[in-house]
Amino acid sequence: MSLFDSDPISSKPERDKTRPLADRMRPETLEEFAGQEHILGPGKPLRVQIERDAVASIILWGPPGVGKTTLGRLIARMTRSEFLPFSAVLSGIKEIKAVMADAERLRRLGRRTILFIDEIHRFNRAQQDAFLPYVESGDIILIGATTENPSFEVNAALLSRSKVFALRALTVPEIVALLQRALSDRERGLGGDRAITAAPELLEQIAIMSNGDARSAYNTLEGAVAAATDGQLTTQNIEDAIQRKILLYDKSGEEHFNLISALHKSVRSSQVDAALYWLARMLEAGEDRLYIARRLVRMAIEDIGLADPRALEQAIAAKETVHFLGIPEGDLALAQLTIYLAIAPKSDAAYKALGAVMEDVRNSIAEPVPMNLRNAPTRPMKAWGYGEGYQHAHTFQDSMVDMECLPPSLAGREWYHPTERGVEKRIADRLAEIRKRREQPNDLPDA
Repeated sequence: MSLFDSDPISSKPERDKTRPLADRMRPETLEEFAGQEHILGPGKPLRVQIERDAVASIILWGPPGVGKTTLGRLIARMTRSEFLPFSAVLSGIKEIKAVMADAERLRRLGRRTILFIDEIHRFNRAQQDAFLPYVESGDIILIGATTENPSFEVNAALLSRSKVFALRALTVPEIVALLQRALSDRERGLGGDRAITAAPELLEQIAIMSNGDARSAYNTLEGAVAAATDGQLTTQNIEDAIQRKILLYDKSGEEHFNLISALHKSVRSSQVDAALYWLARMLEAGEDRLYIARRLVRMAIEDIGLADPRALEQAIAAKETVHFLGIPEGDLALAQLTIYLAIAPKSDAAYKALGAVMEDVRNSIAEPVPMNLRNAPTRPMKAWGYGEGYQHAHTFQDSMVDMECLPPSLAGREWYHPTERGVEKRIADRLAEIRKRREQPNDLPDA
């Protein structure tokens, strides 16, 4: 008997309601496939290859639960190829050779084989090398799935013979749509005799908690529905399914803005414990980590500023850490930054200075740039007075000049008034020295 007899890809899967919901709801067409528009949308590269029946060996790289296995099955179905799932965890060289021999026999019979290798990064180099001759000879079309960067985890020789497609985590709206379909689908989903309804905010909360993983979302929904009564899904059902308390949180609604406001004002008030509490509330509710990072960067420049110039450096470093590590490790960077910003000396002097300057810019005429500040790259421009009266600071003692750099109507205006806190106290002393020196006649230029 062929190794492939148990998976006739041309037939639809059996409607066995005892199978897990995530398995029953696997898309059967590309139109049902959620997300990945960047590679599967109309006219996109992988979509075109599938529709033209011209798929070569590929590596599908992406986080768990985004449809790598499902996509492999769809490709096999649409190209009418034999589909053989192969686990890198359970198989070795002996199993590889046995499968390759069967694939070679089928090719001689005119039947294509798609070998789908889950977690291909778990194969060692020798095991990956074993596939090379069969990929090159066309005995198999290899589709590898991995959650790890293929550049580091897949043999260079195998990688050079494959096209890598990166799949992204599903968005909250995409997962909500999948959950709604599962609730209403009478044939594969939960929309049978015991139909269950769920409020949109509950489905959104499941989607948020799943962190882009459709399989996790389906499992949570299935567990919650099993405990539901009276045909209505409740918060308690979901909490029982995930065995944790959930915080209903509409990322586009009022509570979203209330929580970030509470975090911002706690940081501004140097209330480190309160700031950590509001941060934890947002993390637990599934808030977009990069959104939190952006807001913390804003706090660094708006509420701390030059009182501690390193605050901005720390904020940018934390943002990069969040982007690089993801969840949950990146959350520690957000916590560390929140603590740093809360205990840092505070100043909004730069923020207020820019606001004051912008107001004067809006309420005054746009005067021409003074002649002494203009460059004179040509002889006629120099003759017209461009650059006349300019004092090159580096030729003066302490690099200080009394030259006016503002338009005449604004000459002498001062917008920036540093505080006496943190580094800004030293800035205030230096600025006072500069302003005092400007009131004195210039020293002769240095020799």
